[in-house]
Amino acid sequence: MDVYLAAVVEDASRSFLQKLIKDGRVTVNGMAAKRSSRLVVPGDTVAVELPPPPEERPPGEDIPLVIVHEDADLIVIDKPSGMVVHPAPGHATGTLVNALMFHCPEMNGSGGEMYRPGIVHRIDRYTSGLLVVAKSRAAFLGLAQQVREHAFDRRYLAIVRGEFTEDRGRINVPVGRSLSDPARMSVTGVRGREAVTHFETLERYGVASLVGLVLETGRTHQIRVHLRYAGHPVLGDPVYGVTDFNRWPISPQVKDALDALDGQALHAERLGFEHPVTHETMRFTAPPPPDLQHALDALRSEFTTRAQE
Repeated sequence: MDVYLAAVVEDASRSFLQKLIKDGRVTVNGMAAKRSSRLVVPGDTVAVELPPPPEERPPGEDIPLVIVHEDADLIVIDKPSGMVVHPAPGHATGTLVNALMFHCPEMNGSGGEMYRPGIVHRIDRYTSGLLVVAKSRAAFLGLAQQVREHAFDRRYLAIVRGEFTEDRGRINVPVGRSLSDPARMSVTGVRGREAVTHFETLERYGVASLVGLVLETGRTHQIRVHLRYAGHPVLGDPVYGVTDFNRWPISPQVKDALDALDGQALHAERLGFEHPVTHETMRFTAPPPPDLQHALDALRSEFTTRAQE
């Protein structure tokens, strides 16, 4: 039960969910779940009573940040994998918002919901890379409008299973909540919304490849769902991708590098937008984090050796 809920309740920790179960706040078919080890089977109706969002701004915490750009109206951050963007069930502290409230407390009045001031877009907890946060009210309104109009220029890097036969292409299938598993998104899900991802094959390694991805829309888990649909799921992704490399025809060194991935091999490499106050065109890039770079180096080395043989 706790594993299932961890996939359903976005950004909630297992320990937090286990406490909800223990406190009787989780029911299955109208009855209290009672224990975390209870199995979930098809047809079960699961209900979770979550505490309301905090009514006060999150406290500031002195957490190191990689700041790519900052001015009076906004700040661009290179977020590490594993950091939650804003407080969520089981993650009341240690988030990007907590760090930002310490670094730039003026964003308190920028706008947005009480528990995530200044946040106009987000990336998954275990995705690394760039995102912009508003520090002023004018920036919040301007950036939020660009998000609604899909005007951000966002490019991601991903290591995926296998190789696309095409050098570039477009994945255009709707994304919605899965019919068979409400913890996941799917291209055949209920209330599917238009989703478009452009891909470019950058490097091929036989068993895997490096692809660049540009979002035309920004649906929940869009890249991960689209790549799975295309037959090339993201490595290190426990929900839609590949995490077991034991049977892959690769050297121990490559396997160790892939096993060491800190979450999915997905990185928000580029972010572009119009500055909401100065109207200047802004564009930023961030290199892959060390774990993803190590995996790329290992794959490149092995591919080069095999090609020479």
